[in-house]
Amino acid sequence: MPDPQQPGLPDDKSAISAAGAGAATDMAMSEGISLEGQDPQGGGPDTKPRSLWSDAWRDLRRNPVFLISSLIILFLVVISVWPSLIASGNPLSCDLAKSQEGSQPGHPFGFNQQGCDVYTRTVYGARTSVAVGVLATLGVAVLGSVLGGLAGFFGGVWDAILSRVTDMFFAIPVVLGGLVLLSVVTSTTIWPVIGFMVLLGWPQISRIARGSVITAKQNDYVQAARALGASNTRMLLRHITPNAVAPVIVVATIALGTYIALEATLSFLGVGLRPPTVSWGIDISDASANVRNAPHMLLWPAGALALTVLAFIMLGDAVRDALDPKLR
Repeated sequence: MPDPQQPGLPDDKSAISAAGAGAATDMAMSEGISLEGQDPQGGGPDTKPRSLWSDAWRDLRRNPVFLISSLIILFLVVISVWPSLIASGNPLSCDLAKSQEGSQPGHPFGFNQQGCDVYTRTVYGARTSVAVGVLATLGVAVLGSVLGGLAGFFGGVWDAILSRVTDMFFAIPVVLGGLVLLSVVTSTTIWPVIGFMVLLGWPQISRIARGSVITAKQNDYVQAARALGASNTRMLLRHITPNAVAPVIVVATIALGTYIALEATLSFLGVGLRPPTVSWGIDISDASANVRNAPHMLLWPAGALALTVLAFIMLGDAVRDALDPKLR
């Protein structure tokens, strides 16, 4: 076996010294490049860097609060679309002979004052509450994001006008505003209630969107796009909106549960939804006068309302924790 120290076979140190400092530098760079191409865990070449949304989804999948709330919301959505899956009766079919009776076979929640099945009305009430909450949240998010985002991006007089308008809306008490505005409405559909929520709810989302856009447009990549001649539309849609929408999603998710509770409050006060619409707020209002004699009339719709609001608030908290880099 040849000796590695023989003159014909120089070792690494002598080879490097003979080749000079340039060869040593090239060797170090080649080794560094080969190490960069390896996964720190030995899994092969590097993959594409994860974005904020992929990191958020990874955290959400591991969060038990998100999983539990998502299952509850999924169940509510399913029974809202297909209530007949778990309730075969008619929520408007009543029998006065069974007024305020308790649980019976086939009627686990008993009957209300008009003799209607409380279980069936509780199941069908989810459709109204979820529809009002989702549609109101979508309207508030779209209107508030557009107005706030444009004001934050362009600034100037439009920003000043929007700020003063939002201050005026913030000064209106929500419940008092509902009593005044909805008391003159005679429609029994959900649209007047949704319109009222959008009218008084957009300023909050507008403030959030405005501040988020102002922060995003000061980043270097936006300034670089502006220097390269990108139009305002392209900067808004391509660079600013994807990086400014996270706070809006968090606030809108939490507000969805608030709108469901607000609809029940207005219906309880008699200015929200009206019969023959089936609503948890209407059932709670009807049951409040007989809570001592028949507490089951109040217990089940109120429990369903509380569980629904809690599920959406828990979902909003989980989304906030996943999208907030400061909490990582």
